[in-house]
Amino acid sequence: MKRIVVPMLCVCFCIASTAWPQAPADSHPKIITFDAPGAGNGPGQGTFAYVIQGEWIAGNYIDAQGVYHGFVRAPDGTISKFDVPGQGTGAGQGTGEVKGITPYGEIVGTMWDSNNVFHGFLRSPFGKYTIFDAPGTQNGTVLGTGGLGVNPVGVILGTYVDINNASHGLLRFPDGTLASFDPADAGTGAYQGTYPANLSGINFLGASVGSSSDANYVWHGYLRAPDGTFTIFDDSNAGVGADTGQGTLSLGINSAGEISGVYIDENYVFHGYVRTPHGTMIEYDVPGAGTDTFQGTGACWFIACWGGINAAGAITGFYVDNNNVYHGFIRSRDGNFTTFDAPGAGTIGSLGGGQGTQPMTINDEGAVTGFYTDANNVVHGFLRPAEPRSDQ
Repeated sequence: MKRIVVPMLCVCFCIASTAWPQAPADSHPKIITFDAPGAGNGPGQGTFAYVIQGEWIAGNYIDAQGVYHGFVRAPDGTISKFDVPGQGTGAGQGTGEVKGITPYGEIVGTMWDSNNVFHGFLRSPFGKYTIFDAPGTQNGTVLGTGGLGVNPVGVILGTYVDINNASHGLLRFPDGTLASFDPADAGTGAYQGTYPANLSGINFLGASVGSSSDANYVWHGYLRAPDGTFTIFDDSNAGVGADTGQGTLSLGINSAGEISGVYIDENYVFHGYVRTPHGTMIEYDVPGAGTDTFQGTGACWFIACWGGINAAGAITGFYVDNNNVYHGFIRSRDGNFTTFDAPGAGTIGSLGGGQGTQPMTINDEGAVTGFYTDANNVVHGFLRPAEPRSDQ
């Protein structure tokens, strides 16, 4: 059975560019690259920048022994490393994912312990840690809990996996209360269920988005309102073949209720969409995106699915070209594209996407962070500053 890698925990289961109208072609900001101290330099190792809040960036790095650690990059470029108490010290263990940061410096993510059980964590601005697990972890009915994002008021969007390997949504409120959720169409078998969106999946009001895999392994987008009401939606051009992993994935929501995502057509080509607050689906393809199997806009068949949307409706993400190489893009609300590559990004492709540039999130000013894979398959973080304003 063919199945897309689920849009949640990336480790665990895990034609020229068009300038924006207001900026001359030579005025695009210079991309800044960086590496966390201690990051390994072997294939698959390095620095993974995931989230940006204001001028602060958070992520994780993999050291030479294959152990995961968290980091925070300050506006002046200083990088501070951290490890979550209780994390494992073996290869594939540690602070495996850093998925959210609030305006107050609180950080959310996932830690793997020495038994390879994963746990959600919250790190305060002062370095105090709170570990959280979905009920059932201790008696074995829950295999692990992850933190996938956080909104400005501290509501954490997460996930957990049950003993049947089905996934479920989870909310953790600032008082420590946990609430699980599943849309009605979510399947209950292995690798079915509810997959909340990474990084940008919850907005200020507490509305969240994600994807559900039904009993036939077809994906559907969902919107969960703050009162717990679900709206399930599908792009009309998404594939619906049973047991295929085709369908609609929702990846981010902003404060206005605009949802960004991708859909997979019947030929396994990926395309982007924006869903307006009124439910209108606006489809798009980034110029230069490939048109073959496992290619296209946001093509994430073999990896976790990412994509960010900011308050202005600007979307960032990646596309896979006809040579199976990753490239970054920004789409403005009016539909204009800027494509880019981090300096040093490799150009060797492989099925589903090889080397290249993979943006993760975009802040409200338009700055983008993410990571790129070089010619030696080592990963590095990057910051693409916001475009110059037209009134400056």
